[in-house]
Amino acid sequence: MLDWLPIPGWLDLVDILVVAGFAWLGIRTFRRTRARAGLVGLVLLGLIYFLARALELRLTAAILQAFFAVAVLVLVVVFQDDLRRIFEQLGSWWRGKAEVPAETETLDLLARTVARLAATRTGALFVLPGKEPLDRHLEGGVSLSGRISEPLLLSLFDSSSPGHDGAVLVGGGTVTRFAVHLPLSANHEALGAGGTRHAAALGLAERCDAICIVVSEERGTVSVARDGALRALRRPEDLVSELRSVFASKEDARPWWRGRAGLDAAVAVLGAMVLWTVLVPGSDVEETTVTARVEVTNLPKDLELELVEPAAVEVTLRGLRRDLVFARNDEVTVRVDAYLARLGRRTFTLADQDVRRPDSLSVASVEPESVRLSVRPAPAAATPEAP
Repeated sequence: MLDWLPIPGWLDLVDILVVAGFAWLGIRTFRRTRARAGLVGLVLLGLIYFLARALELRLTAAILQAFFAVAVLVLVVVFQDDLRRIFEQLGSWWRGKAEVPAETETLDLLARTVARLAATRTGALFVLPGKEPLDRHLEGGVSLSGRISEPLLLSLFDSSSPGHDGAVLVGGGTVTRFAVHLPLSANHEALGAGGTRHAAALGLAERCDAICIVVSEERGTVSVARDGALRALRRPEDLVSELRSVFASKEDARPWWRGRAGLDAAVAVLGAMVLWTVLVPGSDVEETTVTARVEVTNLPKDLELELVEPAAVEVTLRGLRRDLVFARNDEVTVRVDAYLARLGRRTFTLADQDVRRPDSLSVASVEPESVRLSVRPAPAAATPEAP
């Protein structure tokens, strides 16, 4: 009915980019969380709801509409940790890069220490904070604020040390805290044969952007947990290249638009544009005029229709722009109840209730306001001759 080509102004573009930014942040957060399956389920329910409305499945649409009335509460309950993480990420943007330096000396020192712990099969767990705050995920621990060194790290994980079972926080070339307890992951499939240290490393990586380094006490292997995933290194010496790839400078890093983040950004911008199109110009109340054919109903059986003047009328419909766009012209017809033609009536005034159209639209006017029927007596049915 209407041409759906709204052109956004510059303020609309700002509006779209702001929404796209929030959408991108949400996509990046839910991509790293196990709750993404629940989000996919909600999206599927939304698609089923719109499909039910389009097909006029009233019972299905009514039930889903009642569910979406409390969807906000469902989102808060199911995704409360993920929503909190989104807010924390918004607050942490100003902090810039992560606290852990990328100097070769520091990385080599940490890698040498990890390799030595792995060789002696001494269990260890290191946490390298990112930009997101960690305090709400950590329990216990002892503040240290000691400059990082190999003897210090080895002594903290010595079996005779009271805090050797906890994690050590390393930030800015300093050991800030040790004997820290981390949240445990429930993703047993990703943990595999890993023990408590691996569950703690993955549990923290699922909740924030910190990097956790685990040394297995049983196998002497080294694993790295980050971005909600746990990966075992082939050799302890590979830790240097792993950390350098994480804390590389912006000049050496791969442009963000060439990776998955760029794809997420494109999806976020496209989704924001669709939402703007549907919710902003789509919510404007507009009118459009369509040509509707006239259908005659309830014509007495003893009369035969010769002519309808006019055979089509101009109907002006009013409604939301998005409803007018998605309505089809063939959905609009005008029905004339010709029952009173048996009493001699030939001119019939058209009312709003005579216009068949989508329920979301109303009738603004009908031109002309009446139609005239030309009828004649129906030929008598032939009676069979008597034998």
